[in-house]
Amino acid sequence: MFCFNFSVLSDQIILNMNKCKHNISWIIATWFGSGLLPKAPGTWGSLAAFPFAYIISVYTCPYALIFGIVALFFIGIWASDKIEESAQIKDPGFIVVDEVVGQWIALLPLPFLYSLLDLNSFYLYSAPIAVVAFIAFRIFDIWKPWPVNYADKNVPGGYGIMLDDVIAGMYALIVTSVLTAGMVMVLVK
Repeated sequence: MFCFNFSVLSDQIILNMNKCKHNISWIIATWFGSGLLPKAPGTWGSLAAFPFAYIISVYTCPYALIFGIVALFFIGIWASDKIEESAQIKDPGFIVVDEVVGQWIALLPLPFLYSLLDLNSFYLYSAPIAVVAFIAFRIFDIWKPWPVNYADKNVPGGYGIMLDDVIAGMYALIVTSVLTAGMVMVLVK
């Protein structure tokens, strides 16, 4: 179903990973398998974050996305630790729950924008914010400016896997917050 090149891994690592594939840590760490898609798993993981962020933004209170970020951060640490240990690879690329958390951080203005607008206006004005959030997060996640690069290289385990993307998400949040504030100022006039 998913295309991941397991030929680069040893037989023992494959055996250990296959044991984990059907448990909850594997599902969470790969964000329902999106991390196993070919080419650029981080990008796929970021894209897979969007439907959940939109559902949370539209159907819950504005603070639910913050709660989701905090909860998924800690769950992601646990899942990433389990998968990193079973794969015996430091920060394997197919772990993308960190991208989901970082992308959700970049999308934090959406639920607050939804609370200000009707549904049709929300979809119209949230689209450019979502595009900018995606691009900004991917740039900061790939570029890794300080302290993203420090966390990526020096913080071990699941915490390190999650932390660098949280910081990249905060950088992207600055960009999306400025854009959202500009849009709100234009709409309020």
